[in-house]
Amino acid sequence: MNKSRKSMPTPLQPEAIKKFALLALDDLKAENVVVIDVRDYASFTDFMIFASGKSTRHVKSIASEVIEAAKSTNLLPLGIEGEDVGEWILVDLGDVIVHIMLPDTRQFYELEKLWGEELADLGAKLQ
Repeated sequence: MNKSRKSMPTPLQPEAIKKFALLALDDLKAENVVVIDVRDYASFTDFMIFASGKSTRHVKSIASEVIEAAKSTNLLPLGIEGEDVGEWILVDLGDVIVHIMLPDTRQFYELEKLWGEELADLGAKLQ
């Protein structure tokens, strides 16, 4: 597609949202990024992305980068939860939900296991 993101007249496809979210996570050095394709298992979203930050400040910065990346494509997040505390921030982009957590919080809740390890797209895991 030759059009810039800002002039796209139609909503972004889930794969495009996933791509810019992963780029934003990578830009701010999010750790242990895992993408789970839940299209066959959930009706509320297509992809769940899980990432860790080193501190509450890092988690907040990562979430802010994801939010700004969404806004730069004219996609407003449907919801943002946890920004005030920064231990776990959820950014709901509709077809993609991004969870950014402190490592201890992530280990405690083990959300990836709710979907089953076989769903984890290890090929999309960033290091």
